[in-house]
Amino acid sequence: MSESTPNNLPATRINPALVLATVCLCQVMVVLDASVVNVALPSIDSALGFSAGTLSWVVNAYTLAFGGLLLLGGRIADFIGHRRAMLWGLGLFGLASFLGGLAQDPGQLIAARAGQGVAAALLAPVSLTVIMVTFPEGPTRRKAIGIWAMVAAMGSALGVLLGGVLTDLLDWRWVLFVNVPIVAVTAPLAVRAIHETRQLASRRLDITGAVLATLSTTALVYAMIRAGDDGWTDAGTITVVVLAAAGAAVFVFWEHRVAAAPLVRLGIFATRTVWVANTIVVFIGAATIAGFYFASLFLQNILDYSPLQAGVAFLPFCFGIVVGAMASGKVAARIGYRATISIGLVAGAIGMFAFSRLDADSTFTSGFLLPSILASVGIGLCMVANTTMGTSGAAHEEAGLVSGLLNTSRQLGGSIALAALTTLAVSATQRSDAANPLHAVVAGYQHAFTATSALVLIAAIVALVFIPARAATTDETGNEVAAPGARQIGAR
Repeated sequence: MSESTPNNLPATRINPALVLATVCLCQVMVVLDASVVNVALPSIDSALGFSAGTLSWVVNAYTLAFGGLLLLGGRIADFIGHRRAMLWGLGLFGLASFLGGLAQDPGQLIAARAGQGVAAALLAPVSLTVIMVTFPEGPTRRKAIGIWAMVAAMGSALGVLLGGVLTDLLDWRWVLFVNVPIVAVTAPLAVRAIHETRQLASRRLDITGAVLATLSTTALVYAMIRAGDDGWTDAGTITVVVLAAAGAAVFVFWEHRVAAAPLVRLGIFATRTVWVANTIVVFIGAATIAGFYFASLFLQNILDYSPLQAGVAFLPFCFGIVVGAMASGKVAARIGYRATISIGLVAGAIGMFAFSRLDADSTFTSGFLLPSILASVGIGLCMVANTTMGTSGAAHEEAGLVSGLLNTSRQLGGSIALAALTTLAVSATQRSDAANPLHAVVAGYQHAFTATSALVLIAAIVALVFIPARAATTDETGNEVAAPGARQIGAR
């Protein structure tokens, strides 16, 4: 497929470097804030005096608002315009971060974190959407999405590193204040670089669908958070899961049978690459978000690392993500999306399984380094190829929808897995017959890492079975190519 200039975006007016810098700054801020506060939680608790059981809501408030509103955020961006949506999101993120840094009691901080989550739900889908509607299909868009996906994949590791540095060297409040200068740099770039784009043919927003989608996804994320605290058999957890399922069923009926201008055109899932990419990213999000959480706990609770040391320990993971992401485009052009994604996922599964071999006597070099490299290179390789495949060919009016779906899938996968694997780890620790309590805790972590390996392996099987042998891969000139020896298979 040859490159062409996107509709209403004259090539002479586009500054690709500025556009890419802007969307990547938005994305790195969103992903960082999902993990940057984790290592600061003890300091936050000491400073603000959280009551028992409420400290987790410093993380949960962000996750709940972010995961619940992602799908709506992507559609709002299509409706009001992408530059306007980005500026609104940046403004709210900066304000919430500033107020959170000034918080004097737990309620103020939790409210600020929820505000960050709302802003993130607008910024995450619009950052990918801008790439899709600005860069022409072909190698230019593929490279841009590759960089964006690399930032998304390594953001959690960077968050742990940055959180450790800021907490140890400055103060916990800087894990929130740090977003203010990022916003101050990004907002002027957005004004200059991002062209206002929206689908002018439709000025209606499916309010009922938006409410149903928001309520059902928010209920599901809350159910996962509650399950992590109270268990899967808790009556409240079961009730919220049932409500989430009922809301989802009503949403599907409304979108398919009633809505004149549906929030989600369900027919989009008839495209094989769309539903396969979303399925894969559910498992990737589940494995990586939960994996980062348990790896951080292992470093601090078992190896007795300080927050700063734990953050530095994730540097090889960041480096591996970059290596995998940079190789992804060329590898996909040579052997196709199916082989590239499958190879990356298998490498990631091996790396995650290697984490499960860690024990109380492990060291960074003997036990942590090699799994980090294997998992990160594999995840970087598959994340970029999967994102590119899932967004290829999306119509301009549905760019926000596709972006929102991919981000929602990742966030929901992570929320579900973190709750489930936390329960699994606690249960394994309680069942352990180890005389040393530390060894019992390690047993819990080992079970969790084994589960993350299984999740990545399931994603690899999905890729091998369902990705078309030829899925619109392009070479360096932008022409479509097939993997060597692959036969043509339809995309639907």
